[in-house]
Amino acid sequence: MDLSGLSHKSCTFAPDMGEKENAYVRLVQYILPPNLGKSFELVDVSDGKIGDELVLHLYLDERDLPPKNRTDLSPNGFYEESRIDDFPIREYRTVLHIRRRRWKDAEGHTVSNNWNLTAKGTRISEEFALFLKEGLR
Repeated sequence: MDLSGLSHKSCTFAPDMGEKENAYVRLVQYILPPNLGKSFELVDVSDGKIGDELVLHLYLDERDLPPKNRTDLSPNGFYEESRIDDFPIREYRTVLHIRRRRWKDAEGHTVSNNWNLTAKGTRISEEFALFLKEGLR
């Protein structure tokens, strides 16, 4: 499957656009974990192989929404990317590459949003972990 047509295109989640909403945006909302939709933006998609395994890479950046609507913060880039394994999509293992934003307050302290994106003690999404746990029962 050639995913090159999706690479380097930005998809923005827009849950309140109604009929004008892009079909691709709606599809992405179904594919990604629900807690990512409003706070992160899909910025790139690529595919590749690790050995014989097909891998789909989804790149997401946190939106510029400071914690608790604080207005006293200035942007300070992103933390290092986190990688999270999520539900496979078709024959592709899916890896989410997530970049969280950081801001600085007036005293120079780093401030960021707190996100629980993985199951405790793992590098997999909470939903995928629950699915795997249920499958083992």
